[in-house]
Amino acid sequence: MEIKNLSEDVTVVTLPKGAQLEDELETVNEITSNKCDRDIVVDFSRVETLTSSSICNLMILNDLLSGCGHRLILCNVSLPIKGIFTITGLKTFFEFADNRLAALESIRRTPRNVSK
Repeated sequence: MEIKNLSEDVTVVTLPKGAQLEDELETVNEITSNKCDRDIVVDFSRVETLTSSSICNLMILNDLLSGCGHRLILCNVSLPIKGIFTITGLKTFFEFADNRLAALESIRRTPRNVSK
């Protein structure tokens, strides 16, 4: 997994190919729960499978970020993986972008939600 802070406000997480996806997402959740101060873009370009544990960790991350007035955007999600989100009824729960550039542009264009 690669975690790259692009600015003070945005972090890009590139998920790895393979089975340890749940552990990687859990690590991102731990980091975010300790310091919830930025929007996060999760790049799925290497992801080939998605388990219920991974989805659960993504839901936790989305809740953590939205509670702090920040956004989670999933990008480079393949059609089969996007299909999993659709079948589970979670496609509307998450924000998707075609690629990393589109995700970053969406963050730049859209005002941040301010947490109260």
